[in-house]
Amino acid sequence: MAGTPGRLAPWLRHIRHLLISVGVGFAGQGVLALVMLSAVACLVGGLPLFIKAVELNRRLADFQRARVGVEPGSPYPPMPEGTLDRFITILKTPATARDLLWIAAPVQLCIAVVGAFLWLNGVQGLLTVALWATGLLPEAYYWAIPITGPVTAVLATLIGVLVLYLGTRVPGPAIELEKRYGRLLLAPTQKEQLAARVERLQRTRSEAVDASAVELRRIERDLHDGAQARLVALAMNLGMAEDLFDQDPQAAKALIADARQGAHTAMTELRDLVRGIHPPLLADRGIEGALRSLALGSAVPVDLDVRMERRLPPPLESAAYFTVVEAMTNAVKHSGATHITITVDDLGDRLSLRVEDNGRGGADMARGTGLRGVERRLAAFDGTIRVTSPAGGPTIVEAELPCAS
Repeated sequence: MAGTPGRLAPWLRHIRHLLISVGVGFAGQGVLALVMLSAVACLVGGLPLFIKAVELNRRLADFQRARVGVEPGSPYPPMPEGTLDRFITILKTPATARDLLWIAAPVQLCIAVVGAFLWLNGVQGLLTVALWATGLLPEAYYWAIPITGPVTAVLATLIGVLVLYLGTRVPGPAIELEKRYGRLLLAPTQKEQLAARVERLQRTRSEAVDASAVELRRIERDLHDGAQARLVALAMNLGMAEDLFDQDPQAAKALIADARQGAHTAMTELRDLVRGIHPPLLADRGIEGALRSLALGSAVPVDLDVRMERRLPPPLESAAYFTVVEAMTNAVKHSGATHITITVDDLGDRLSLRVEDNGRGGADMARGTGLRGVERRLAAFDGTIRVTSPAGGPTIVEAELPCAS
């Protein structure tokens, strides 16, 4: 009995998935009707309505793509501004016809309904037999079998038990069948995948160039306002000390002491600047060593779990390290968290990063520049970042970096 809840949990998740699929299926039938009506309305000037209906269909298809794991995502090209141009783009996009076929064919809905409600039919059959046996239901039928005596009652009971058993076994395969069907019709073609890949590379290259320019300006500003200014002051102090050395040795000694302090400060600022570009500890000990040092110095307790047995190229290590640093910084400064969990997992072809805190939540990438900068940094490596932060917490920052050998 102790294992029953554990066995029941996956079945409940499957049922939940299939119930959502039922909703998607019925919503698709409604959208299909709207697309067909708006297509007829195009004959009398209803072109904008047709475009809106197709866009609604696309949002529904994108939702299903995310549920069945279709990559790289939405296969639609950018929509132009004009109504006629948008209409022509819709007609030229191969995914439009596949989307309509997906919602028009009742396969998705049938799979979801059978997978979700088969167990309910078994319960209904057993309940029908029970009601007939107690006399509360004089005329009873189950699967078109009239229950009129002990033989038919036993037969109906056996069918109900069988259907109930199938209802506990079918949801998993039904979901897998739904996913295969969805991928068959909703996955982008090779041409669409290539176009999306090219567009992504163009965008990430531009973002990487912009990010590099911003970083170079930051380094230039830090050098100009920090170490450079201190070195100029140091040179001036040494020059003044040289002029005063014979006339006032004590004043010259004080100026030399100031110059020495300025040199120490300049070296500290230069070390901090270099550490911000590529921390020496990261170069020496890798991600695990650098993150352990970061966790030990954190004002908030940190649980660190690093599962890596190899070193990655320095640019990848740097991108992964600063992703975790930014997520930790946000948790410490803004979330009010009292505990942070960091997980780094080398999955072979990709590096998985996860930073979770128990703070107040409400983090939004659109409102902050730090995580947007991380997103641009990861995009240069085809990496992704996702933030889940409902009000009240917890906040979970998940990132992935391709790192195939």
